[in-house]
Amino acid sequence: MGIFLCFRRRIEPQEFEVFFDQRELRKETCLLYEINWGGGRNSIWRHTGQNTSKHVEINFIEKFTSERYFYPSTRCSVIWFLSWSPCGECSKAITEFLSRHPNVTLFIYVARLYHHMDQRNRQGLRDLISRGVTIQIMTEQEYCYCWRNFVNYPPSNEVYWPRYPNPWMRMYVLELYCIILGLPPCLKIIRRHQHPLTFFTLNLQSCHYQRIPPHILWATGLI
Repeated sequence: MGIFLCFRRRIEPQEFEVFFDQRELRKETCLLYEINWGGGRNSIWRHTGQNTSKHVEINFIEKFTSERYFYPSTRCSVIWFLSWSPCGECSKAITEFLSRHPNVTLFIYVARLYHHMDQRNRQGLRDLISRGVTIQIMTEQEYCYCWRNFVNYPPSNEVYWPRYPNPWMRMYVLELYCIILGLPPCLKIIRRHQHPLTFFTLNLQSCHYQRIPPHILWATGLI
């Protein structure tokens, strides 16, 4: 059987650029998601969402469980592309949702880490990973995929997508490893209220050098 592709809304190029720019600390969260339903239908759904009065992760869970195709026994895989990683409360809600629906597999790609110094948020991400959720920082490959599949780009701009500088991406990758391994934060982000720039710095301690795999440290190109 062929693939049935259901798409409900693409975001505009400028929306994608401002939401997923890793250098900016935009408050709102944007979610691009893809659902691959299991069973005989072999269908893919793609859709987008943003925060309302609730966080976008909660909106997704409520909408997802109300779909007429969804049953507790349904097998499917879900891919999220988030402009911010889930907060601690959302991580708890996601973990509870997956516990109730063990046949749902979730992959999460994030552009930025939400308030990564907050221990509740760090523990929430570790709890998700312990539950079997894959969490990764978005790389060039994910940005290109999102541009082609979720953005209402002009026909002549299919091969274009925002080429954000790699250092920010690498710093978030390094910090995510710190979170996974239970290490102290190594990434510090400073945003002065009267200054248009946001400053990103690394503060690596001996425990980081001892615990983080060398190839990850070398791959950042920052040490």
